[in-house]
Amino acid sequence: LGDLVTLEQKVLVAKGGKGGLGNMHFSTGANQAPRVAGKGELGEERRVVLELKLITDICIIGYPNSGKSTLLAAMTAARPKIADYPFTTRHPVLGVIQGSRRDLVVAEMPALIEGAHIGKGLGYEFLRHTERTKLLVYLLDGTSPTIFDDFTKLSEELTLYKADLCRKARIIAVNKVDLPQVKSGLLDIRRRLDLPGVPVFFISVVSGQGVVEFTSKIIEIVERVNREKEMISPPEVAVFHPRPKK
Repeated sequence: LGDLVTLEQKVLVAKGGKGGLGNMHFSTGANQAPRVAGKGELGEERRVVLELKLITDICIIGYPNSGKSTLLAAMTAARPKIADYPFTTRHPVLGVIQGSRRDLVVAEMPALIEGAHIGKGLGYEFLRHTERTKLLVYLLDGTSPTIFDDFTKLSEELTLYKADLCRKARIIAVNKVDLPQVKSGLLDIRRRLDLPGVPVFFISVVSGQGVVEFTSKIIEIVERVNREKEMISPPEVAVFHPRPKK
């Protein structure tokens, strides 16, 4: 019916009924304040589902145990739950990083897995929060033997949920590069993740390697997207207009 995205924006979802005549219409010389009034018409009734979508600048997505919570804690003052078992994060967790013009909101999304579109893992329960974000951060586990397939499957799940998501600005962060098994395979990972228009960073959220440079890059991308958006006039918002009664 409508998408409320700006301050004081309104959407008409149901029209009230026409009011009845007030007591002034029934007054006479003898009864100047009658306790009589006309009954108004019934208004329209509608059952409406309200859906909250977080307005974020950056969303971190990835497989379980890829280090999303640790990355959020390294970049912001947020303190998400961090543990060594899958699906530690059950709800989106927010943090804030300081941009050059304003603070930017970073959200860690609960883990996605292959088959989320059919309800595996936590399914698509929280993907609606990615719809307004400016930048998608694909956090990949550098120790995964199928790291390129992990990126491909994450992209496929987003596309199955909503095709527009994969047209958003994207950046890849390969985590755990401080581990010897990841260091030895970095050249192959660089080659396989060489995708046009998608920057790739190699970081370790535990040691802090590359995190500062990565954070600077995502701030740069988000602020560029914001500038481009400001140059484009805002899209028209669909408004529901009830049909007049016959």
